[in-house]
Amino acid sequence: MTDAPSPDDLAAIARQLGREPRGVRRVAHRCSCGDPDVVETEPRLPDGTPFPTMYYLTCPRAAGLIGTLEAGGTMRAMQDRLADDPGLAAAYSAAHEAYLAAREEIAHVEEIAGITAGGMPSRVKCLHVLVGHSLAAGPGVNPFGDEALALLPDWGASGPCTRDETA
Repeated sequence: MTDAPSPDDLAAIARQLGREPRGVRRVAHRCSCGDPDVVETEPRLPDGTPFPTMYYLTCPRAAGLIGTLEAGGTMRAMQDRLADDPGLAAAYSAAHEAYLAAREEIAHVEEIAGITAGGMPSRVKCLHVLVGHSLAAGPGVNPFGDEALALLPDWGASGPCTRDETA
């Protein structure tokens, strides 16, 4: 069941993104501070654009921390392990299939059929997407998202990443 985001959620997401959010179906995960940090998006945006990134990380603090992991070579190391570990490759392929199945439950969009995000199932291309998937789907679904999460501090421990200046 999908609960629409509240007006406060949408306002927080807009502050996080620095723009109005598009195609938000629900808040897929909340930060420890209580604000949304991952949203589930429609597979087709309101303007008709196909959008394969179903779980979109919105928190700029989390995004910055993940960017540091990417810059530090975490994706390259994961990619190397993917090529050498058949069990890991199978788990990553299963994550890809789970992502596709969840998106297909929302809507079929022919232009993105069979396409996920983050490089799944054969590459490790974007930890932001993989972490978003892990946060939304829960532990044990996306092995690389889970690994990246384990390397990150609690980005909400110091409070919301954005503040409403009018509040």
